[in-house]
Amino acid sequence: MNITRLALENDRTAWVIFAAMLLFGILAFNKMPKDYDPGFIIRTAQVVTYFPGASPQRVEELVTDQIEKVVQQIPELDFVKSTSKTGVSIVSVNIKESYKDMRPIWDNLRRKIQSIEGDLPNGTQAPIVNDEFGDVFGIVVGLTAEGYSYREMQDVAEQVRDTFLRLPEAAKVEIYGTQEQRVFIEFENSRLAALELSAANLREQLRARNIVNPGGTLYVNDETLVVEPSGNFESVSEIANTIINIPGSEQVILLSDIAKVYRDHIEPPQAKVRVGSERGLTIGISMRKGGNNLELGEQVKQAIVRLESVYPIGVEFKLLSFLPQEVEKKVNDFVSNLVQAILVVTVVMLFTLGLRTGFVVASLIPMSMVFGILVMSFFDISIDQISLAALIIALGMLVDNGIVMSENIMVQMEQGRRAVDAAVDSAQELKIPLLVSSLTTGAAFLPIFLAESATGEYTASLFKVVTITLLCSWLLALTMIPMLCVKFVRVKAQQQETFNSRWYKGYRVILTGLMKYRWLTVGACILMLVIAIQALQFIPKLFFPPSDRAYFKVELELPVGTRLETTESLVKDMDRFLNSELKVSAQRPEGVTKWVSYIGNGGPRFLLSHNPEPNSANYALMIVSVTSYTLIDELMAKIERYGFENHPDLLLKQRKIENGAAIDNPVEIRIMGEDKAQLMEIAQQVKAKMRQTAGLKSVSDDWGLPIKKLEININQARARRAGVSSEDIATSLQTGLSGMELTQYREKEDTIPVILRSVAADRQDIAKLKAMAVYSQASGNSVPLQQVADVKVVWESAQIFRRDRVKSVVLGAQTDGITASEGFAQLTPWLNEQQKSWPFGYTYELGGEAESSGKANQSIAEKLPIAVLIIVLLLVAQFNSIRKSLLVLVTIPLGFIGVVAGLFIGQSFFGFMTLLGVISLAGIVINNAIVLLERIKTELDNNPEDPVVAIIMAAQARMRPILLTTATTVLGLLPLYLGGGEMWEPMALSIMGGLLFSTILTLGIVPVLYAILFSVPEQKVKAN
Repeated sequence: MNITRLALENDRTAWVIFAAMLLFGILAFNKMPKDYDPGFIIRTAQVVTYFPGASPQRVEELVTDQIEKVVQQIPELDFVKSTSKTGVSIVSVNIKESYKDMRPIWDNLRRKIQSIEGDLPNGTQAPIVNDEFGDVFGIVVGLTAEGYSYREMQDVAEQVRDTFLRLPEAAKVEIYGTQEQRVFIEFENSRLAALELSAANLREQLRARNIVNPGGTLYVNDETLVVEPSGNFESVSEIANTIINIPGSEQVILLSDIAKVYRDHIEPPQAKVRVGSERGLTIGISMRKGGNNLELGEQVKQAIVRLESVYPIGVEFKLLSFLPQEVEKKVNDFVSNLVQAILVVTVVMLFTLGLRTGFVVASLIPMSMVFGILVMSFFDISIDQISLAALIIALGMLVDNGIVMSENIMVQMEQGRRAVDAAVDSAQELKIPLLVSSLTTGAAFLPIFLAESATGEYTASLFKVVTITLLCSWLLALTMIPMLCVKFVRVKAQQQETFNSRWYKGYRVILTGLMKYRWLTVGACILMLVIAIQALQFIPKLFFPPSDRAYFKVELELPVGTRLETTESLVKDMDRFLNSELKVSAQRPEGVTKWVSYIGNGGPRFLLSHNPEPNSANYALMIVSVTSYTLIDELMAKIERYGFENHPDLLLKQRKIENGAAIDNPVEIRIMGEDKAQLMEIAQQVKAKMRQTAGLKSVSDDWGLPIKKLEININQARARRAGVSSEDIATSLQTGLSGMELTQYREKEDTIPVILRSVAADRQDIAKLKAMAVYSQASGNSVPLQQVADVKVVWESAQIFRRDRVKSVVLGAQTDGITASEGFAQLTPWLNEQQKSWPFGYTYELGGEAESSGKANQSIAEKLPIAVLIIVLLLVAQFNSIRKSLLVLVTIPLGFIGVVAGLFIGQSFFGFMTLLGVISLAGIVINNAIVLLERIKTELDNNPEDPVVAIIMAAQARMRPILLTTATTVLGLLPLYLGGGEMWEPMALSIMGGLLFSTILTLGIVPVLYAILFSVPEQKVKAN
């Protein structure tokens, strides 16, 4: 079946189909999911296990190690990281990036963890497996309520959460900054000791009183009556009025007579939130899978308007993070770039090809785009900056199909053939070469799609969109272009192109000279390539530039062991500075617009690239929004200066929002070994070197400084004589200090623990610790702690980090005026030299940007042979010649010369997006070479006696289409270069520079290489 003839013979049907494609493509664009970035799978789960009161070392040995052992049995595991802190073990399970279906893996992880629950020590809570680590809360609403208590504010937040959960596009809604509530029973040691009341005794009496047990069923005649005894606590006052029996006597007293009973939030709180300069809560909203960000944004805005009308003045809702607005702006910017590129290319077509032909070729651009978007909608490809940039990249390439097809039709029409016959024959002649050309270009992008890495996943839509668009263009070039040519293009018969203009004459002279000195020409090209490769080392390396979002992160970290109240005071001071010095006002039109502070943790994952820090009292995160992205560097410098001048013990890290996967520190080094003391000694040496390295700042390690611990050394002989056991001492200490859960108070659907603890004066006085009463759980007698144990202060690590069950210290640094690769370049030789003197078993690894870029580049390099094989097979099938295929492949590296030149001229950097530019450039260079070789074959068939003249004539004939393709691609990429931001600048520069240079080389070096490979005699050149 000839699709071109079918379209021409049924042109009315074809036009209706094209019109329908146009309509449905526009509708599909409006309905397709829109996002700022494409997503990638978070392949990390956390196993959190609480072991109250245990030291980091005991947590590591008794809990973390056991969990790590079973985790390592998971076949899909990449690596396992763990943090052992006082009373808690956090194990992070990281799966290899080649796996995409995570559900079976996490189910297997749960089974593994459940299998060892019985082997964990007494007092350990059941491990919690959190595999929803990657949920993104793209909308964060700040809630402040002046004059409200935390409890009242939390009630409002829960009502608001219920409202948001009912939104059609919402999936999960979480509240951040809530304070857990407890019912506290506070006692004085001396009072309980006098009554010989122990914690165990109180627990038994309260639990016996607080029941929710059924009483059975009573059958009376034909009725069934349920018997339900009362007994559970209905209020806090009811707990206070509980009657307590005094051991060893018949006396009873009220609980409130011997202890203070009240309801309050836990102390110290685990985390807090400040919205600007006010205390508050934040509500994170995540979108349902396959949802539309813009629709969710509208629904949330409407819900907030309704809520503001319901709640009284003082309750305020602020949009702190609003991804739909960012998505809309980014999509609109890229659509604008795309429209500009289409207009630029259309103008070029009209000026170079004439009005009629220019119109025919230019019509291919919007139709291919709309057709491509329609097909994209069936493959669940969302509209985001990657897919829209792919459309812009494909723009210049797809025009080539229209140019070649329309030119071929015109040539045949000039030779006197009927328009319909010329169209059918041209399509028949070119359908395979154009298909091969489109497929080879798509195959060049294939390694990006196949790459088994988060970065490859992030950019995978480049391959899908470019391939879909080019194939749509090919299909339209076989149908719509011939139809338009038949309808609109008019030529004068027997008009031959003479190639006698000044440009053609100059090109002939140059090409003749190059073919005369063919080996010198090849040598010059090789020399330029070597120079370009050498010059690459002078171009800055940057894996991914930061995003151009108008907000940034400020991380505040105090020494490990700092109380949350101290961290909160620091944040309040930073609030005052932002409010007075940087916030937008009538006198200051540009600056900080709003901010939110998460004290004690990293808040919600408001972006896929944000990795929230787990609970840590010495840590705070501020998200600061500004009027313009260009102000961020200046504002960050002011914040940094204020922090260092006023808080000398503060580790302050500031980062712009990342593109792609998150990196904690651009420069990061992991030191690994078994002995903690030796490990810390090596780490201190490396830290000292990093501090001396120019361009590195905020050098830190993840272990932090050691903290003080009170060690209770139990004298077993004295304890036995006093009638108390080690368990009695530990229970009494926990009750007096941290508190012990006695029972639970139920209020509607909430369950609130009832905690027994000593009064604050006893808990916060080390001197009173020695006098604390230790109760015998068996007899109820009590003795002072100092009678059975000695108390001393010792130093220990606040947290212990391991990687694959080996202790590891991560040393990180931020960059200042240099790139991460330059920082690593300064450190790596020194590290290699130092490692020789380290004890056996102590090694280092590069983390940060070096690790991320290494993984991403390796994942593409591993799949590159597949792309090369496909391209070679396509070329060999096209030409049925190994030498011609080899010739095409040899031209690919020549484009790299232009890439380096483009990056130098544009003062840009070499990174992952530049690498993608080089790959896409290879597809275009191959395209040009195929077009030229096809023409050489045609000319040689027509003039086999004089191959040199045939080669030159073929080059002349293909000069205009090749230059036109280059011009359209380069000019089409200009809007992406000028308006796509820092992320797309190096990619656009590499394609534009590489294409400009490779085009010159294609028109010069391909004929020369053809002459060499096919042994065209040199004397023939002299004769011409």
